[in-house]
Amino acid sequence: MARFRYPDDGPPADLTIEAYGSTLEEAFANAALAAFNAMTPLEAIEPREVKVLEMSGEDLEGLLFDFLSELLYIHDVELLVFSEVEVKMDPEALSLKATCRGERFDPARHRSGVVVKAVTYHGMNIEGEKDGWRVRVVFDI
Repeated sequence: MARFRYPDDGPPADLTIEAYGSTLEEAFANAALAAFNAMTPLEAIEPREVKVLEMSGEDLEGLLFDFLSELLYIHDVELLVFSEVEVKMDPEALSLKATCRGERFDPARHRSGVVVKAVTYHGMNIEGEKDGWRVRVVFDI
């Protein structure tokens, strides 16, 4: 089950998300799901197509930024929306492999939400907590 929320203490006219997970991998996946849920409700998205992404970063923040940016690029170019995201990470190598399942956006079946333009580093935070991880990301909308 995806665990995320949309706090209202972020910059105005932007979308702030907080995603949680018992592992860093789960928190990254939930951050992606929070972005797609804001674009179109997840419950209407069927896992018909699969995209696999592999990437590495300079640090965890850079890896999260690149991961979410690549998903937004795929959404913009291929009109794909995802309702399932599974992330496997190697934190020491700062790399990840994500398996994303979803389908092409269909205005007849999917409700349109916010238009997410870009991921930002503003206010980005990745934090280990006593019961897992919390990721905070601000998107330009």
